[in-house]
Amino acid sequence: LASLLATSFAATAGPKCTEEPQSKWLTEAQMTKIFTDMGYVDDVKKLHVSGGKCWEIYGHEKKTGKKVEIYFHPITGKVVEANIKD
Repeated sequence: LASLLATSFAATAGPKCTEEPQSKWLTEAQMTKIFTDMGYVDDVKKLHVSGGKCWEIYGHEKKTGKKVEIYFHPITGKVVEANIKD
C-alpha cells in the first residue's frame, strides 16, 4: 500500500526544475507576462512554486476557454510540462 501511495503521489507531484536560489529566478510579473504572451489568461490568480521548484501557473486558454496548468522552468521561462483540461 505504501509503494502504491508513493507512486500515486509522484505522478501528481509535477516535474523537477532547479535547485538554484530564487534570487536567480524570473519574477512573478515576468512569469505572468510569459504566460499571457502564450495566449493564456491567469484568471485563477494561481501562480506558485511547485514542489519541484518550478513556477506553476493555473489559468485558461483565451481561444478555447480550456483550463490549463503549466510548469515553467523558473530561470529560463521555458515550459517544462503543460496540462490542458476540458
